[in-house]
Amino acid sequence: METKERKFNGFVMNGFVALVLFFALLAACAWMFYQGATTDCGWWFGGGVAMMAVCFIFLCGFGMLEPNEIYVMVFFGRYVGTYSKNGFFWTNPFLSTKKLTLRARNLDVEPIKVNDKVGNPIMIGLVMVWKLKDAYKAMFEVDAQSAEQTSAKARMNELQKFVRIQSDAALREVAGQYAYDDTCDSSQIEKNELTLRSGGDEINVQLEHKLNERLAMAGIEVVEARLNYLAYAPEIAAAMLRRQQAAAVVSAREKIVEGAVSMVKLALDKLADEKIELDDDKRAAMVSNLLVVLCSDESAQPVVNTGTLNH
Repeated sequence: METKERKFNGFVMNGFVALVLFFALLAACAWMFYQGATTDCGWWFGGGVAMMAVCFIFLCGFGMLEPNEIYVMVFFGRYVGTYSKNGFFWTNPFLSTKKLTLRARNLDVEPIKVNDKVGNPIMIGLVMVWKLKDAYKAMFEVDAQSAEQTSAKARMNELQKFVRIQSDAALREVAGQYAYDDTCDSSQIEKNELTLRSGGDEINVQLEHKLNERLAMAGIEVVEARLNYLAYAPEIAAAMLRRQQAAAVVSAREKIVEGAVSMVKLALDKLADEKIELDDDKRAAMVSNLLVVLCSDESAQPVVNTGTLNH
């Protein structure tokens, strides 16, 4: 996007030199009043009043900038540039100077309720770091109620309100494109598809991209944005927790059964290697008993058989 911001090229004087000139004008004003009082001449009084007016106008030209602060210069409604040199200075007193800061700011967006890709209500929040990049857009492209105030803090607070609203919209947009996790058996979720829980850095990169798109019109750059809160909404949290626990139990059972089958196969192979032959009924009984012992939640109680295998 094309920027209209440009550097201020108007006349700027060192502030301390201008301060000496100001005191000289002030002394000249006092001398004129003194001459008018001693000579009883009205012209001296008129000159003193005029000089006093010049001093007040001259005083309006002083300004001071700290590091990472800028002045937006406006001359009777016309933007004439952005001044960013630090220190004490003097410039045209008829210029309207509006201070902004380029320092980075944090924004912690409170968790909001949104629907994910499959329609589940979730709570999601983000934390971001942003700073001003284009002073012209920040000053003239965003309609802020306190834009005419002289306080830089008031202007930046208005911009922060704009950032908060746009970050809320970007967060809703990104959250609606992905499912919360991949445990849902919905047909809308493909295998190995990116989710909010598993996305990590990829979700954060997309969130930064969306935020920069929305905030570019205000001359704001997002330095970093990350999800700092992600959970199911309270009304479905208990049900989703039970579903996740069930999925974990099923997954664990699959591993247990897989291991038990491999151990039974190993036992049968060892018996075959030792030339111990079992008929089909005995093999089936042994396999059944081993699977029960290996897959049981509790420790198996051994039973000593003092008779034959058939009794």
